[in-house]
Amino acid sequence: MRDFEQAPEEGEDIQPLSKTRKKQAMHALQDIGKELVKLPANKLERLDLPEELRRAVEDCRRFTKHEAIRRQLQYIGRLMRGVDEEPIARLLAAWRGESDEEKALMHRIERWRDRLIENDDAVTLFLNEYPQTDTTQLRQLIRNARFEAANNKPPKYSRAIFRLVREVMESAA
Repeated sequence: MRDFEQAPEEGEDIQPLSKTRKKQAMHALQDIGKELVKLPANKLERLDLPEELRRAVEDCRRFTKHEAIRRQLQYIGRLMRGVDEEPIARLLAAWRGESDEEKALMHRIERWRDRLIENDDAVTLFLNEYPQTDTTQLRQLIRNARFEAANNKPPKYSRAIFRLVREVMESAA
C-alpha cells in the first residue's frame, strides 16, 4: 500500500497521506479496475496483468448481481495496489483517445483519409508507404466515398476509409 506521496528530501520529515487521500487513491484504482472489466478480451490480453488480477477481472464479467460486482471491483482495486498502475492507466487513456500520441495518430489518419478522397496521387503515396494495404478494397472505398460526397449522402464510405487506414497504420506500427 502506498503510504507516502513522494520520497522525502534530505532533512525533511516524512508526511503520511491523509485518510482522504488514501481513499481517493483506492477509488482511482477501483475506477481503473472498472475500465479493465469493460475492456474487450483482445485488449485485456494485450495488458501485462498478474494472473490473479486477470482472473478477478474475468470473474467480475460473469457476475450479474450488483452487490457481487461491487465487491469484486473492491477486490480488483485491492489487487491493483500491488501492481504498477501507471502503464495500465496510460494504455487505457490511449485507447480512450486521451493521450497526445493517440490524438496525433487520429489526426494523421484523418489527413490521409481526406487526401485519399480528394487526390488520386495520394493513393500511390499511401500504397508506397503502407504496401500491405488491400489496394482493390481501398480504391473501391475511395470511389464510393467520392460518389456519396457528390450526391450529399451520409459519409458511410468515408468512415470505412478511416477504419481501413487506421487498421493499416496500427498494424504497421
